[in-house]
Amino acid sequence: MASWSHSHPLAHRERIGSRTYSGWWARTSVTISVATGSGSSTPHLDRLAKEGVRYTHTFATNPACAPSRSAFFTGMYQTTTDTHHMRSHRTDAFRLPTGVRPVTHRLKDLGYHTANIETIGKAVVGSGKLDLNFVNEGAIYHPNSGAWESLAKQQPFFAVVNAVESEYDIYDRKSGTKKRVEWVGEREHTQHATAKDVTPPPYYPDHPVVREEWARYLNSVSGMDARFGKVLEQLRKDGLEDDTIIIFFGDNGRLDPRGIHWCYDSGLRVPMIVRWPKNFPCPAQIKSGTIDHRLISLIDVTATTLTLAGGTKPPLMQGRVFLGNRVDPPRSYVFSARDRIDETRQTIRSVRDARFHYIRTISEGPTFASLNRYKEKCFLTMSVMRELLDKGELKGPPRELMERKGPCEELYETTTDPHEVVNLVGSKKPEHVEALARLRAAFDTWRTETGDRGNEPESGVDLTAVTDEMHKWFGTPSWDRTNQSPPK
Repeated sequence: MASWSHSHPLAHRERIGSRTYSGWWARTSVTISVATGSGSSTPHLDRLAKEGVRYTHTFATNPACAPSRSAFFTGMYQTTTDTHHMRSHRTDAFRLPTGVRPVTHRLKDLGYHTANIETIGKAVVGSGKLDLNFVNEGAIYHPNSGAWESLAKQQPFFAVVNAVESEYDIYDRKSGTKKRVEWVGEREHTQHATAKDVTPPPYYPDHPVVREEWARYLNSVSGMDARFGKVLEQLRKDGLEDDTIIIFFGDNGRLDPRGIHWCYDSGLRVPMIVRWPKNFPCPAQIKSGTIDHRLISLIDVTATTLTLAGGTKPPLMQGRVFLGNRVDPPRSYVFSARDRIDETRQTIRSVRDARFHYIRTISEGPTFASLNRYKEKCFLTMSVMRELLDKGELKGPPRELMERKGPCEELYETTTDPHEVVNLVGSKKPEHVEALARLRAAFDTWRTETGDRGNEPESGVDLTAVTDEMHKWFGTPSWDRTNQSPPK
């Protein structure tokens, strides 16, 4: 099973003379215990890491699912293809630019059966989520491909498994009526993490509610691992384990308030593991049980998957190949962008090298403290931070986070400040001055060379209608008395 971002893909190749099976196992917001000692229990992912390569510096191009998926399903930055706003182009006649295609279409051309797996027998292993900002390109997968059993007669195949966890259980559209929105599968999860034993990041206040939410998140990750184990077991039972490339990754960063939606490492940095099958010659870059620290963008997974499947990377594809005999030059930087998400307009860009992370907020007004009804309802930490701020009891990095406003710049030294709480913009230290100037230049060059469309007005969206929809879905917090409130 292999994964591209939120979903996990599986790639299978037949024996000599044919091709490998491949797959993506994708999921949002994953913390792997082998990497972090975090309090979650992930034995299946830990085993996968020991049998494959764990990549420590893999980044999404957007900190939210739909724009990120729209990028790695095409191998192109979402800001280049006009798919950068959250859940955009769902009802208009938008088409991808000429020469840009979903990777599954390219794999179909190579003879692969493509599938988005949801079930193995009666067991639910995937959500079937698609969530792309283009809907007029034809079927993304082969029809009737949600059942694992459909793969048995389809070889070679490329299968994606989108993790059910970790996500809030919001799709009944009744979140606004609930006292607390639970995590998907929350009542089934083994309680490996408890509130008294966890330590949330320092940009959150040390508060009982924050600890409870952090523990629930970690237990959701453990639940995901258990579900992932069922897929690995089925591969073994079907005799496909040694013929399948597995790529596991998250489609964006963690599902916590300063993770998803924000261009910090917590919103962009994702786990990735690649395991190579025993029955095929191994690329020189793969050695079992090793760690790879190269900078990788999720659009690179697209380009790499295509070449491993026997295809050729199209000349205009922005992703870089990082495995095999035709690798591209390694990245010096990875880039990301955040634009409108739901009813909340923000324009934020970031560039990161192996050490420093530069973030520029272009839009005006509150950043983290801006109103997003989904986050206000589901992320209980938000209401805690607002309450403590109002009382004058929020201190240090949490207060700085709540009070930050754009336009602004941020620079972090990620090796010594992994939580990104010490902003080095304004530092007189020579290495900080040099890093800031260099990353600013890389930022400007990238925006120009890739045709970043972030400065263009979004067409075809009725923000009042979106706001009204979010109000009906999640409600509006009582503290909001601005003109962002929806019509009655």
